[in-house]
Amino acid sequence: MRKTLSYDDVLLVPHYSDIRSRAEVDIGTQLGRGLRLSLPLLASPMDTISEKEMTLAMANAGAAAVVHRYNTVEEQATTVAAVKEENGKAVVGAAVGISGDYLQRASVLRAVGVDFICVDVAHGHHINMKEALRALREMVGDMHIMAGNVATLEGINALSDWGADSVRCNIGGGSICSTRVQTGHGLPGLQTLLDCAQTDRDVKIIADGGIRNSGDIVKAIAAGADAVMCGSLFAGTEESPGSVIEDREGHKWKIYRGMASKEAQMEWRGKYASFEGVATRVPYRGPISPILADLERGIRSGLSYSGARTIAEFQAIAEFVEQSAAAQHESAPHILRRSW
Repeated sequence: MRKTLSYDDVLLVPHYSDIRSRAEVDIGTQLGRGLRLSLPLLASPMDTISEKEMTLAMANAGAAAVVHRYNTVEEQATTVAAVKEENGKAVVGAAVGISGDYLQRASVLRAVGVDFICVDVAHGHHINMKEALRALREMVGDMHIMAGNVATLEGINALSDWGADSVRCNIGGGSICSTRVQTGHGLPGLQTLLDCAQTDRDVKIIADGGIRNSGDIVKAIAAGADAVMCGSLFAGTEESPGSVIEDREGHKWKIYRGMASKEAQMEWRGKYASFEGVATRVPYRGPISPILADLERGIRSGLSYSGARTIAEFQAIAEFVEQSAAAQHESAPHILRRSW
């Protein structure tokens, strides 16, 4: 039985750097078929994360959102079109499934100017994904197709062979995901990236799930990710869908839920099957722009600690070390744990 690693299990070794300013660091990423982000972040296709306002905010920051599919074809297409009318240069993605109306969605989304399609399922290494990817590739031609999720080298290779340009890598690592608890399946997020990065296919890796801060983003990129998809990091912001809730003490909240939670399934399809997510509330955090700015600064700093000016340089020289439980304790600010 092999040992696996998660983000907290490792640190990156600092290297000599001649970078005098973070502005020298280019964290742009090329995801294939003309899809480029100047900030390598993606907002998850969830109904409490990615609708019009989030999509605009991400695009304005040089990142992108994937408009969720838990609505009608017309509602999803209207959102994409509204973002494109408001910012013609915005990079916009949209999600489809692997059954039902997925081909119709893809056709309509392409017609309103979507930049990439995301084939969005929990277990992507599956015959239904194989059939859907082949049908979608025939339909959309040279448009970028993102797909997932997978957790293994075999999974990313298969999705690439079936037609995906980029693949979301991680099973069960999200903050509101209970897949590993409900099914006993999955791999730690960092280990998934280390394994998938061994691919010999021309495919890009999207780290998806378990990212809590800019340090995790830097580690994910070092492990082979070309971009990072996040949900909880963007939850509770002004741009996330849903109303602000104020409790009796005056604290403000927003709802955040996994799309495989009972609550989400009941709302968008009137029933639930296997539930592999939870619903909760998170503190209201105000506009997303300062959050994205802080993440960008953290990623730039991360590359500079290794002396790298680009993601490609960083991945070529990044050096991981495993840290003990005591080192994990030391790595985080710990003055508040001190007993005076």
